[in-house]
Amino acid sequence: MSQQPAAKPKTAITPTRQEDYPEWYLQVIKHADLAENSPVRGCMVIKPWGYALWENIHRDLDEMFKETGHVNAYFPLFIPVSYIQKEAAHVDGFAKECAVVTHSRLEMGPDGKLVPAGELEEPLIVRPTSETIIGETYSKWVQSYRDLPILINQWANVVRWEMRTRLFLRTAEFLWQEGHTVHATEAEAVEETNKMLQVYADFAENYMAMPVIMGRKTEGERFPGAVDTLCIESMMQDRKALQAGTSHYLGQNFSKSCNIQFQDEKGTQQFAHTTSWGVSTRLIGGMIMTHSDDDGFVAPPRLAPQHVVIIPIYKDDATKADILAYCQSLQKELAAQRFHDRKIVVTIDNRDIRGGDKVWGWIKKGVPVRVEVGPRDMAAHAVFAARRDTGEKAGVPRAEFVSGIVARLQSIQDNLLARAKAHRAEHTREINSWDELKAFFTPKNAEKAEIHGGFALCHWNGSKEVEKRLKDELKVTIRCIPLDAKDEPGKCVVTGEPSARRVVMAKAY
Repeated sequence: MSQQPAAKPKTAITPTRQEDYPEWYLQVIKHADLAENSPVRGCMVIKPWGYALWENIHRDLDEMFKETGHVNAYFPLFIPVSYIQKEAAHVDGFAKECAVVTHSRLEMGPDGKLVPAGELEEPLIVRPTSETIIGETYSKWVQSYRDLPILINQWANVVRWEMRTRLFLRTAEFLWQEGHTVHATEAEAVEETNKMLQVYADFAENYMAMPVIMGRKTEGERFPGAVDTLCIESMMQDRKALQAGTSHYLGQNFSKSCNIQFQDEKGTQQFAHTTSWGVSTRLIGGMIMTHSDDDGFVAPPRLAPQHVVIIPIYKDDATKADILAYCQSLQKELAAQRFHDRKIVVTIDNRDIRGGDKVWGWIKKGVPVRVEVGPRDMAAHAVFAARRDTGEKAGVPRAEFVSGIVARLQSIQDNLLARAKAHRAEHTREINSWDELKAFFTPKNAEKAEIHGGFALCHWNGSKEVEKRLKDELKVTIRCIPLDAKDEPGKCVVTGEPSARRVVMAKAY
């Protein structure tokens, strides 16, 4: 008798990560109810569960910014085209992504359709980034060394007219924060650039549970108009890199184009040194791709919209009131505690739908801890608790569960970070030859578009020609030169020419 093949495990998300990673990613977003495409091409609607993630990111990062001396302000959405024109490198970097406003109103045409009217004397750019207009503002604020430093951040939306969009990772409009600071000296500005990169790395690892490599961008990958760009790079589950945040030392480039000058202590006029730094809703995409599985989203507890969901289970009205009262008192005990200076957020799901649908709904939304309470649990003064990260389920005495909820959430947070670090370590390797590099980044079965590659630590001769060949032939970029890279003389993986240290090469989003 022939043996039947083993049944394929049933998953909540289809296709699975192995079958079709890009489609899996979109299905996780759909089933977790995080976001959806909008009627406007390339833009997204961030739904309440997804926006709650952004609110938590906003809250915690904002506190970190203020702890480092920064304050918030707001600058205009529209930027005169002449402002951007002043900084040539900036023009080259953003011209093809700009949305342009050319008219001031709509009028009814002869065919009964609305048409643009009132052509503007000067076109306005919908903010792709704010260095130029903030620089013009700072030029009025800065007169003396006594006015420095200026340490300002803004939470805003920006528009970059992307041709190929993907929810959270790359959309025409997205939410972000952008810090813009002004300093009297290069040393102070460089210190600021490094400080804010460290803030981002701290946030990524300790809040998002997403390990990152801090590094320096090559000249070819540098922010338009910057002297130096620092970044944090993370590995997703498909082994591609995600640039999760950047911090730029802009030198005096924008000060000179925007005329940000000050009189120093000796009475001499000097151009200031400026920085800018930012992260965006792309972080949510990073969380999805770092932690989620084939059953849906997995939310790190420190940023989860809700920490615990309680599902009451009853068969008739006779037990309903007692079960609900038990759940409500449990909710009160849990919510009285704090997890990292944030109240533990607990909800009771008493919707009139099947219990199984509730359970799978919360699994797909990624709530860290799920609790079910039925008559037997209530009689035993217990709960039936499940962890989203491991799927571990067990009955737990109520008092033990309540007293241990903070430790349980921290255990989930720690496990997610450890798991992501292990994945990165497994798919990071030193590579020393072109043939080995090609093999590393070429799928064994191209028809299946299988997951392959990872982070290649390679020597590089520093040339743009090598960067171009990597991109053209392998679709690989130099993600960064790690800040902690050790001096290690070697030979460029492409040309064989001398190299002082290794860089990180990867395919990327």
